[in-house]
Amino acid sequence: MVTKTYLSLIAALAVAAPAAAQEIRDNANAVTTQGSAGDTIVVTANRTATPIGRVGQSITVLDADIIRERQAQSVSDLLRTVPGVTIARNGGVGTSTSVFIRGAESDQTVALIDGVKLNDPSSTGGSYNFGNLLIGNIERIEVLRGPSSVIWGSQAIGGVVNLITTQPTEKLTVNARGEYGYRDTAQGVVNIAGKAGPLSASAGGGYFRTDGISAFNEDRGGTEKDGYRNYGANLNLNLAITDAISVDARGYYSNGRVGIDGFPAPTFAFGDTREYGKTRDLIGYGGLNVALFDGALRNRFGYARTDTRRRNYDPDGTPVETFAGDGDNTRLEYQGVADIMDAVQATFGVEREVSRFTSSSYGGPETVGRARIFSVYGQVSVTPVVGLTLTGGARQDDHNLFGGKTSLAGSGVYSPNGGATTLRASYSEGFKAPTLYQLQSEYGNAALTPERAKGWDAGVTQRALDGAVEASATYFHRNSRDLINFISCPAPLTGICTGRPNGTYDNVARATAEGVEVGITLRPVEPLRFQANYSWIDAENRSAGTANFGRKLVRRPSQSVNASIDYRWPFGLETGATVTSVGSSFDTANNSRKVQGYVLADIRAAVPITQQVQVYGRVENLFDEQSETIFRYGTYGRAAYVGVRLSY
Repeated sequence: MVTKTYLSLIAALAVAAPAAAQEIRDNANAVTTQGSAGDTIVVTANRTATPIGRVGQSITVLDADIIRERQAQSVSDLLRTVPGVTIARNGGVGTSTSVFIRGAESDQTVALIDGVKLNDPSSTGGSYNFGNLLIGNIERIEVLRGPSSVIWGSQAIGGVVNLITTQPTEKLTVNARGEYGYRDTAQGVVNIAGKAGPLSASAGGGYFRTDGISAFNEDRGGTEKDGYRNYGANLNLNLAITDAISVDARGYYSNGRVGIDGFPAPTFAFGDTREYGKTRDLIGYGGLNVALFDGALRNRFGYARTDTRRRNYDPDGTPVETFAGDGDNTRLEYQGVADIMDAVQATFGVEREVSRFTSSSYGGPETVGRARIFSVYGQVSVTPVVGLTLTGGARQDDHNLFGGKTSLAGSGVYSPNGGATTLRASYSEGFKAPTLYQLQSEYGNAALTPERAKGWDAGVTQRALDGAVEASATYFHRNSRDLINFISCPAPLTGICTGRPNGTYDNVARATAEGVEVGITLRPVEPLRFQANYSWIDAENRSAGTANFGRKLVRRPSQSVNASIDYRWPFGLETGATVTSVGSSFDTANNSRKVQGYVLADIRAAVPITQQVQVYGRVENLFDEQSETIFRYGTYGRAAYVGVRLSY
């Protein structure tokens, strides 16, 4: 009933339609978003610029117009509106945030920024914490759903989230915005881009701070605000040495401090504490691009590094520093893209990645780990007849501890009528290497093997009325096995428990996920756009012989609905609204504790003052819905923000 009320409201609200075409680059960052036939160009599916009409996998694009219109502060706020994606967060902005794609674990999601992996080797599961990832100068997000290890390697079981920052422009451009609102939240972001001779550049930075909300739900007694502060920077350089040779340099920096809650004495029940955590991410990439045979063979040689430093502190504890973790990934890579003939394109590459970590708790001894993985992959796309594209690929990974792993994938897309009807299907495999902590900590098991998954999906997209109507439906299914869980080790200690009285890790779990994703986009007139999607996901524990066999996986809502409407008025005013409805989920593996579903409604508006100045504002959670995505952890009530945008 509440859901129906909100959906009726959004259907009546109006908002602004987008405009400008966009640039993304051909090295897994971009190229224009429109192909010759009007197809959106994506880079995440094939690791090279490809019209979406030639992609057989499920992919969603959030472009610069959508990001600007939605006015979101964090990446996770946008991701929760993507079909097949759900979010769980330990409190307010900046707290630990998990992203689940099609019911897979959060650490089975590959996160990229400008083509560089963001996973943290010092975390137990090796995942990336989306909580520290603000929109800042991100201008495009591509979400690839389904196993994708042939192209993206380890962790790509649920899917891939590719974040692309503001790209260099031909002419000098300056974009800036400032915002203030609920609980003394303030942010400022600026980016400058342009070209001088052979050098193209884009550079920017941002600052964000908020008093925040209590991580311990205020409706359950939390009173202490857990604030957040972040400052960051982005850099993208390209030097064209000749028409066929260029050099890339890219960097991303983020430094955050967030308040967290814990289990204070004397009751040690979850509640308010003065604890806080600090996270510093430093990401860099340098590459050489060489085109041969009049551009028919495009080569990229690259070096990438991700360096994450995390610290947790308890001012009331002894010692004050409760956790220290450092994770480092270095990657050498070569990728080639060859246009063998008009109808055949091959993508192939070689990668060598070295991961290192150190961690310690409460001043104890450091745990240190290192691993190396060497990979070779290849993929071929063939368009034998107009409207039909077939893609197949394979990957071989060699890990210095667990050995080799082969991954396969194949997909097809067919349109019999020039894109009005598009049929898609794909089969793909994914794997996740055991983390350094699972292999080499005091709880580690050097005999672990990779987590493995096989999945397939099939769907149809129908366009009508010259693109004014677009509807789609997709079914997916995935089986995962050899999932790694922590196990206890009761006496007597035998087998893998020998010498591990406190427990260890083992490949003991299985899971399945299946579901349906349905979407519709309406553009009855140019200024008006309505988008909606529905997802049904059934993610189950299939570990035979265990007490939780057949139970739903933790924090995986089975249903979600998202709807947005945007309208641009003739006098320049832009108005819009978004409604998100998420069903209930379970917070425990045995399904004994349920987290209730919720409905969130947001409204927004923006009005130009001059050609270069725009004032905007929004109200989030308009009806002040009380909700949780994790038991006992708070979420925002009604909150309002206003800001100004400058562009030159």
